[in-house]
Amino acid sequence: MKKLMQKVTGVALATLMAASSAGLGVFAAEDGADKIVNIGVTDSLGGVNPLMMDQTEINKYAADLQFLPLVELDPELNFQPMLADSVTTEDNQTFTVHIDDAATWSDGTPVTAEDVEFTILRLASPVVNNTTMMLYAFEGIGDDGFTEEGAASIDGIKVVDDKTITFTAKSPMALTTFENTYGRYIHTLPKHVLADYSDEELMTLDWFNHPDVISGPYFLTDYDTDHYVSYEANADYWKGAPKIGKLNLKIVEGSQIYSGLQSGEIDITHHTMTAIPQEDYESIESLDNVKTVYGLPITNQSAFIQTANIPDARVRQALLYAIDRNQLVEQLLKGHGEVVDGFLSSASPFFDDSIEPTPYDPEKAKELLAEAGWDGSQTLRFYVNSGDSTFVNGAQVLVAEWAAVGINVEVTTVDLATLMTVAGSTDYDIMAVQYTYAPVDPYPDVDWLLSGEGSWTGYTDDSVKEALGGTQQTSDIEEIKGLYSVVDKKVQEDVPMFSAYVISALGAVSNRLTGAEPSAYGFFNDVQNWDIAQ
Repeated sequence: MKKLMQKVTGVALATLMAASSAGLGVFAAEDGADKIVNIGVTDSLGGVNPLMMDQTEINKYAADLQFLPLVELDPELNFQPMLADSVTTEDNQTFTVHIDDAATWSDGTPVTAEDVEFTILRLASPVVNNTTMMLYAFEGIGDDGFTEEGAASIDGIKVVDDKTITFTAKSPMALTTFENTYGRYIHTLPKHVLADYSDEELMTLDWFNHPDVISGPYFLTDYDTDHYVSYEANADYWKGAPKIGKLNLKIVEGSQIYSGLQSGEIDITHHTMTAIPQEDYESIESLDNVKTVYGLPITNQSAFIQTANIPDARVRQALLYAIDRNQLVEQLLKGHGEVVDGFLSSASPFFDDSIEPTPYDPEKAKELLAEAGWDGSQTLRFYVNSGDSTFVNGAQVLVAEWAAVGINVEVTTVDLATLMTVAGSTDYDIMAVQYTYAPVDPYPDVDWLLSGEGSWTGYTDDSVKEALGGTQQTSDIEEIKGLYSVVDKKVQEDVPMFSAYVISALGAVSNRLTGAEPSAYGFFNDVQNWDIAQ
């Protein structure tokens, strides 16, 4: 999910550049301490404590740099080892995770299966109360995702030996679902450092603001949730000392990306953490000092309808018929995107290209509204991410198109953190946010979004539940494709959500940076090999 563009003044940018240049180094200069890379992002940071953060992408990647995930996707959408060197299952229910024998903490202590167990126990603690990890899937964890307070073990999480741990699910789960939902998002913490702290203490522990024991390539040194996150290299990183001494996530407005790339103050962008305004695409492509890369169409500008507030499917269908999505792609995205119905884009191996997107048909919208007895007196509340300047403009187009068929909609723009709070409250009629459904495993997101009361749609359907469950019991791509087709067709029919468009995002990288390229997945997998061209 994304995006947030916080305002950063010229003074703040200058201050950040000065701070990044003057930071404390862990390398001698000749080893790379004088090498600084700035990653321009438009998301705001939600937090740095892996136990407390939600799963928005900047939070995940900010944590990944310090505490490696078990596995990660690469740019070709294959799962690659990170902290674990293998994840296997024989029955799609018990998953065996083996920690790389070479994996060590920065203080030289081996990373063990007990570290993983310790982390899961904290994430499943009702005191910590992290509601985003969906741990309810495993034996011994309640349907609310938590254990009993003070639990010292979990039936479904078993340490086999120093480097091996098993996870047993309550019901069948595809290996890709385990890897994508848990392997990519569990940030293993050092038990030998944190074991003596209570769950209450861990929630606010200052240690997370500047941890001195990590498994990843970079130590967090400083951050401002709206402006920057700064790191220094871990010279003892077990996969090899990074060549870049200092790394900064620079949180800027989208309108500042072009000038930052042009001046060299920004070295690289990310396809899903960096919302570059479409009007700047051609200017960035014309820069001599950067290489541009368009990504796969994976970032879905999703609009979620709270069906409890708009219970008549005909009204929801009218909302979709009333908008010209092809025009949005051409005018807002300059053709760099696509229109689909449902959750899956053409980047997914499970995409059904036989599903024709709902056409723009305002007369059909009016007919449906008349059938539903819509009198036009209700004003729908539409929440939009203020950081996504492209869709802020797009939302105004939608409002005008809806007004043309007799639907009054009022737009409220809020930052990403506030939008997520609104989403959790379900106190809205329509809420739009860029959402990246993992092409290789959309199941966890789709299953939750269509899980009924309390979800972002409030929608559920037995045929959808059955089809989604079926995706977890087979590895046959065509069979899985058919099951997701059932889901997308039903979503097209009942419209608990719609895709305004799917973005093929622009990324850019400075010619001076080697070993790095913009990508939605695998961006930081080998960050230790990034370097500055001599």
